[in-house]
Amino acid sequence: MDIRPNHTIYINNVNDKIKKEELKRSLYALFSQFGQIVEIVALKTMKMRGQAFVVFKELASATNALRQMQGFPFYNKAMRIQYAKTDSDVISKMRGTFGDKDKKKEKKKKAQEQAASAAKKPAQGSTNVQTTSSQNQQAPDNPPNYILFLNNLPEETNEMMLSMLFNQFPGFKEVRLVPGRHDIAFVEFESEGQAGTARDALQGFRITSSNAMKITYAKK
Repeated sequence: MDIRPNHTIYINNVNDKIKKEELKRSLYALFSQFGQIVEIVALKTMKMRGQAFVVFKELASATNALRQMQGFPFYNKAMRIQYAKTDSDVISKMRGTFGDKDKKKEKKKKAQEQAASAAKKPAQGSTNVQTTSSQNQQAPDNPPNYILFLNNLPEETNEMMLSMLFNQFPGFKEVRLVPGRHDIAFVEFESEGQAGTARDALQGFRITSSNAMKITYAKK
């Protein structure tokens, strides 16, 4: 019997040697291109090793992610993706680790945190817009070429994470990190046009909620 499409996708054949936090960050970086992610569940228990759930806000996002990322080489293993049997699969899988009371407390705490961050956001957003526009005026982009320069990257950025992001664009060749600097990197494409497509698509992409990636052409 076919599983009905829903907001949650179930991924297995995941490399189980990856640390839980890095795995969740990498899954977020990879799947957030398809739409807003509500939750990522990756538990390291024996029963759940090599598996993960990604919960999307929109059904269409889950469908696109399933179609486009099926078999994608993630940490050198081809991902197998299907819809979770029901949206509540995530909750039932988590029951082994959270008691019902704890979950209620957690939900309440999460709701309070979301409300608090939502209240702060407008002010932050407006300053970000001003800062970005002033930076754009002060630092015009370099002439187009096939190498992109990334900055404002979060501390936990690694080569695998950036490769997964840029790998989806035709002509991608390699990511080069700068020793001793976690916040900048270079990405090389086969042509100027291919580099431009990736630059436009990922400009401002958030690898974490606080770091919007800035992409310009590299200086020649």
